[in-house]
Amino acid sequence: MFEARLTQGKIFKQLIEALKDLVQDANIDCSEDELSIQAMDSSHVSLVQVNLQAGGFDHFRCDRTISLGFNSTNMSKILKCAGNDDVITLKAEDTADALTLMFESPGQDRIADFELKLMDIDAEPLGIPDTEYQCTIRMPSGEFQRIIRDLQVLGDTCVISCTKEGVRFSVSGDLGTGNVLLRNNAAEKEEDQVIIEMEEPVELTFALRYLNFFTKATSLGGSVILSMSPEVPVVVEYPIEEFGHIKYYLAPKIDDDA
Repeated sequence: MFEARLTQGKIFKQLIEALKDLVQDANIDCSEDELSIQAMDSSHVSLVQVNLQAGGFDHFRCDRTISLGFNSTNMSKILKCAGNDDVITLKAEDTADALTLMFESPGQDRIADFELKLMDIDAEPLGIPDTEYQCTIRMPSGEFQRIIRDLQVLGDTCVISCTKEGVRFSVSGDLGTGNVLLRNNAAEKEEDQVIIEMEEPVELTFALRYLNFFTKATSLGGSVILSMSPEVPVVVEYPIEEFGHIKYYLAPKIDDDA
């Protein structure tokens, strides 16, 4: 038996919204300590990884490790029936072919339950190597979203370069060029801070289309953390309170002329 109850149900809604444009079918892997999702997009350019610690739920029970295969578009349709303040409970039997989602309004005067048919998804968990990153940038998630949205108007690829001057996002396209430079900023509010830690300068090029998909997770928290090293995928991490995170990995574009 698996059962997880989340008073802040909107976190789960936002998580599924944050991955549904990238990942069609995925497994929710449940163990006694956590709920996790790991999946690649269809073109195998990016990887999404979600971890939610059992302690962050109001109630969490998982008798044995279980994988629940779901279609993210269908899950999203059902979650649209939940209000933002609803308590969401997920339930499944050990041999279930459906996941039950129960939505309770804060006053308990409305309780709705839905069943989502589960799928058998044969997905090998991918070992993500531990990497020491040369450059880590923590910045407001809304600022990152705005930069990506603004630069997408000008071109398809974005160069992210981290130097002692700061972190620069630049794009060059038919329309023209654009650059945004962020410097360290020790603002009073933690979510307004820009903190750049750099061992070596790093410059990598990425497809803006994917970075734009990643910014769908902006509503999950005030900060985003970018971790970069030469020739390895960037990690775009959105911490979810004291609860867990959603991480996106995106391989850099290799310059054919180089």
